Amino acid sequence: MIPQNVIWTIALIGMGLVALGFIHVIVQAGKPADDAATRKAAHTSNVLRRWLFAALLITFVGGTYATLRPFPIPLQYAPLDAQQVVDVVGQQWSWQITPATVHTGGVVEFRVTSKDVNHGFAIYAPDGRIAIQTQAMPGYTNKLLYTFTQPGTYKVMCLEYCGLGHAPMTSEIRVVAAKGD
Repeated sequence: MIPQNVIWTIALIGMGLVALGFIHVIVQAGKPADDAATRKAAHTSNVLRRWLFAALLITFVGGTYATLRPFPIPLQYAPLDAQQVVDVVGQQWSWQITPATVHTGGVVEFRVTSKDVNHGFAIYAPDGRIAIQTQAMPGYTNKLLYTFTQPGTYKVMCLEYCGLGHAPMTSEIRVVAAKGD
């Protein structure tokens, strides 16, 4: 199942439970209560509040772990296990990509930085969809891992407005089939 659909289902169940709680309060609001019933209702409310807090805490911790465990961003200060390394430097209004040719099937590490202002480094697959993207920032190198599966010419574009020459700030990466493919 798609994670977005799971989260949507959980959100709907949570909204339904809140709505049921409101309906219960509305139904009970018109009934007179004696002291014993008031104490019992307060005790029940406290127990329910504790259970609800525990359920929400467990759901939050579990959801956080489930979504961050396969975190897609590699460690930035550790050596990465990539077969190919590509250095990318953005500057108004061009990309320096070294080397500009990579092979399919192997993990490629992109080391992305900028000489001047922030740029949005994005690689578009031959079908026009964004394959990967990250920020290019002066004074900092973002590392990005990607495995190309299809050979072709991949377009590199800037996704962050960086001045008058932003629109034509494009380049290309050639992806060739690995030997033996």
